[in-house]
Amino acid sequence: MGEQPLHFVGKKDELIEAKRSFRTLEGRDILIIYHQGTFYAVDSYCYHAGGMLQTGDIEEISGKLCIICPKHKYKISLADGEGLYKGINPRERPPVPRWYSKGIKQRTHTVTETNGEVFVKLSMQPGWIESDYYQGEKGKVERAKSEAAESETVLTDDES
Repeated sequence: MGEQPLHFVGKKDELIEAKRSFRTLEGRDILIIYHQGTFYAVDSYCYHAGGMLQTGDIEEISGKLCIICPKHKYKISLADGEGLYKGINPRERPPVPRWYSKGIKQRTHTVTETNGEVFVKLSMQPGWIESDYYQGEKGKVERAKSEAAESETVLTDDES
């Protein structure tokens, strides 16, 4: 198995201006994010229920920059795809809410920049990462179903 190819995803200036850019590379939907001087690339659908991360807010949580899925507010570290949640340890006296890791849940990809051009190398991390599901056929069907269900419930006056 050879080295993963670098995929040209855009000019640095355009990607910086866009802040978030959606690309499909080798059939995989990727979100490229420019935030605080750094480029990140993650699978574009949240590992939990396939929510579109493109519109999620970015916050610093426990020292890590995280994107917050707009669908169910899941928090995902941009650097490594770690899922974070707030919890308490009931054995602590008094129990104090703090951030815990669920481990790597979202596949992240390598971004490089050369002469004002930005490239993404898809993750070759072996094994199953939960966000992989929404990149496959079953996941695409699930996502389409849930988007259809949501749009039915959110009919506005101008659609009728």
